[in-house]
Amino acid sequence: MLLQALTHKGYPAWGPQLSASEVGQQGWNIHQPDWPMPCAVLRQGPLTHNLGWLQRLVFAAGAQLAPHGKTSLSPELMQAQLQAGAWGITFANVAQLAQGVAHGVRWAILANQVWLPHDLNWLLKLQSQHPDLRTPFLLDSHAQLDALEAIWHQHPTGTTRPFEVLLELGLTGGRTGCRDDAHALALAERIAHSPAAQLVGVECYEGLWAQGDDAADRALVDGLMTRVQTVLKACDRAEAFDRTDAIWVTAGGSAVFDLVLAWLGKLSTPDGPASNLSKPVVGVLRSGCYITHDHGAYQRLVHRVTHRLSALPPGHSLGHAATGGCSSSLQAALEVWCSVQSLPEPGLAILNAGKRDLSHDWGLPVPLAVVPAGTRQTHGLPAQARITRLNDHHAYLEWDAGSHPITPLAVGDQVGLGISHPCTTFDRWRWMPVVDDHGGIVNAITTGF
Repeated sequence: MLLQALTHKGYPAWGPQLSASEVGQQGWNIHQPDWPMPCAVLRQGPLTHNLGWLQRLVFAAGAQLAPHGKTSLSPELMQAQLQAGAWGITFANVAQLAQGVAHGVRWAILANQVWLPHDLNWLLKLQSQHPDLRTPFLLDSHAQLDALEAIWHQHPTGTTRPFEVLLELGLTGGRTGCRDDAHALALAERIAHSPAAQLVGVECYEGLWAQGDDAADRALVDGLMTRVQTVLKACDRAEAFDRTDAIWVTAGGSAVFDLVLAWLGKLSTPDGPASNLSKPVVGVLRSGCYITHDHGAYQRLVHRVTHRLSALPPGHSLGHAATGGCSSSLQAALEVWCSVQSLPEPGLAILNAGKRDLSHDWGLPVPLAVVPAGTRQTHGLPAQARITRLNDHHAYLEWDAGSHPITPLAVGDQVGLGISHPCTTFDRWRWMPVVDDHGGIVNAITTGF
């Protein structure tokens, strides 16, 4: 689809209809006076850095990366991740998978249960259209397996491949996944004898439980991954992996990926704790938010990751990989720029961006900088400046009226906001320009939300 103001918020009404790949050739700048606000942007430098930084870390661990495509649902960013070395892409549902397949993704993980007849039939159609497509999904109940078998048996014998599935292990009080290992093993044994399903590995997800406390997070990951190892061995003894060429072990989350990677690397090592399994193990990390990082929740959590990596002994592969680039950590690449709409009282500026433009589920946006109207010069904001609340299309920027900002705000000034939790900013925008350090637009991405 061509970009245009009618359908793509933040695109200039005076601009011609262009493909995303053509935008960077126009010589545009988000700080030019007639640029529409608000506008979500990606910083080119941090974006490129993040792509290489995590990929080096994953390779150093001896694992693979299948980043979660739902973070951006952007074909341009998914292709950039694959070109950087990603093994595949993760999706949350069949509709997202179909978008990825349309843009060339052939190895994928559906990190969710698939059980609805509509989605199972759609998945079978995608597999028939693309014989090289591999896309296992999560399974955690006999009822779900019943649904798979009912759909599979509706098709003529020999016309469809078995559904590839990953046995999901879950945490008490958490989301999906088998809570009891005996239940998980019984389910695996049934899958092994089902013509409709083929067990290819074990999956877990630890991300929502991370606290940013090293001891607690290490105990969480060690406990969950030890359980994964136990179930893996039990399934292998039961010959549940006999129909797969390799055993996939996959965990997700952008909060404690260093701890998870250490386990995935050990399990994938030929002489590691899973070395006596009947098939080689492929460890796959599913982090997604790393690609843009953020200025809030993930910044706080990844600060602990960086601390742990820096404390590793000299020569440790993960520590070396983390410091092999221009920075030893991830960098925030996603910002939303908006304009001062009103200065109704001292110490308060109303900005023209709100809940329809910005993440707010994991924290309010963070004021980063101001570009005075009619200039392209970036200035700092007073240290105590805060976004205190959001309406649908307005943000309340407040500061101590008795202080003296570096640059006094005026109506028409542009203000850059950092966000917390990139996923829920991406789904508010159908495109984003990629900009250099001076606001010059060098490229663009689209999203499929």
